[in-house]
Amino acid sequence: MGVIIFLFSYLGTWLDENHPSPKIYYHKILIMVGVAIALYNVFRQVNEINKTK
Repeated sequence: MGVIIFLFSYLGTWLDENHPSPKIYYHKILIMVGVAIALYNVFRQVNEINKTK
């Protein structure tokens, strides 16, 4: 979970530095996307564990 969020954060920082935009903040947007993907992944894994029991 932490790795996914870190990678999206790093990508957002890189995009903000290399492609500056006054209205779009890539860092914040990509952190939210990373958190959503990480939570989805955790829920999917928990449901898979519960199905096997």
